[in-house]
Amino acid sequence: MTTLLQGISFPFLGTVLGAFCVFFMRNNLHQMIQRALTGFAAGVMTAASVWSLLIPALEDSAHLNRLAFFPVAVGFLLGIFFLLMLDKLIPHLHMNSKESEGIKSNLPKSTMLMLAVTLHNIPEGMAVGVVYAGLHYGDAQISSAAALALSLGIAIQNFPEGAIISMPLYASGMKKSKAFFYGALSGLAEPIGAILTILAAGLIVPLIPYLLSFAAGAMLYVVVEELVPEMSAGQHSNIGTIAFAIGFTAMMALDTALG
Repeated sequence: MTTLLQGISFPFLGTVLGAFCVFFMRNNLHQMIQRALTGFAAGVMTAASVWSLLIPALEDSAHLNRLAFFPVAVGFLLGIFFLLMLDKLIPHLHMNSKESEGIKSNLPKSTMLMLAVTLHNIPEGMAVGVVYAGLHYGDAQISSAAALALSLGIAIQNFPEGAIISMPLYASGMKKSKAFFYGALSGLAEPIGAILTILAAGLIVPLIPYLLSFAAGAMLYVVVEELVPEMSAGQHSNIGTIAFAIGFTAMMALDTALG
């Protein structure tokens, strides 16, 4: 139980520590730094989707022989459409964007920015939850080291996400304590999503391959729909691409070394 609690807490702690940077930095993050951090997060999420989610899902479905791809493909597409639905329904505002997305709302800008980051965190929480659920219920394809690698990888990429949400809020005139609160609050979606996924997996253990690929689809939706455009916006630069490669390599190495 202690291992389980640590695993689902690490990603949230990463967001909190990142948001805490608002107390030590005077100015908003430079646009190039934001691109680099966003690219790094996209790289980590992409690698985690492959090594920590899709590959174990395929291995779990190996008994289906040639149809091993089926539960993985179904779960992956359902994850994509689930995030697409949330993207269309939840009002949110992306960094450096002037127009909000989702249903029309009169919510303050700070809340809309927080909801945008929360959307990123939902699939990450689901990913951690389903991996630890598989570990808890004896899935042979998931080791405690591999689960820890995913948790730590997401925690590392959550650190810049916490700073990316809290720093602009402070720069816009919000008090540091309130900016920190919003930044930290955006990360709550991860432990909540992880706990709900663990509970669901306990009821439907045979569906773990579907849940693993579902989380992968949801994460890659965020990468393609939001993170890649954000890291490439504005004046042409390769910094986002370089950071993506570093993040991808770091997560791949972490998962391979610990898994």
